[in-house]
Amino acid sequence: QVQLVESGGGLVQAGGSLRLSCAASGRTDRRYVMGWFRQAPGKEREFVAAITWSGGNIKYADSVKGRFTISRDNARNTVYLEMNSLKPEDTAVYYCAGDRNGASIATTTLGEYDYWGQGTQVTVSS
Repeated sequence: QVQLVESGGGLVQAGGSLRLSCAASGRTDRRYVMGWFRQAPGKEREFVAAITWSGGNIKYADSVKGRFTISRDNARNTVYLEMNSLKPEDTAVYYCAGDRNGASIATTTLGEYDYWGQGTQVTVSS
């Protein structure tokens, strides 16, 4: 089993930046694809970004491309989401997820992920 814990969320003004972290523990010997999803009140959970173990394949949702950057530090079992030029529309609970079967491509489908963190709230004010 793998435990994922997100941190770094909070309140930020529009145009500002935040960096989210996701620390993994447990069966971290597997080369998981890691992803970030978000869920706003009353909306479905949606894909944000994903990265393979090597960092060789990265995918972003169109809504965040050019503003968000996903990265990982496998030595620290941590994945990051750097969020810049934040908009009120980015307000959501952000979830870290792991795909144990992922390999050479970054998974973008929610149903393919096996492990989830508890989420961290990001609120962007006007």
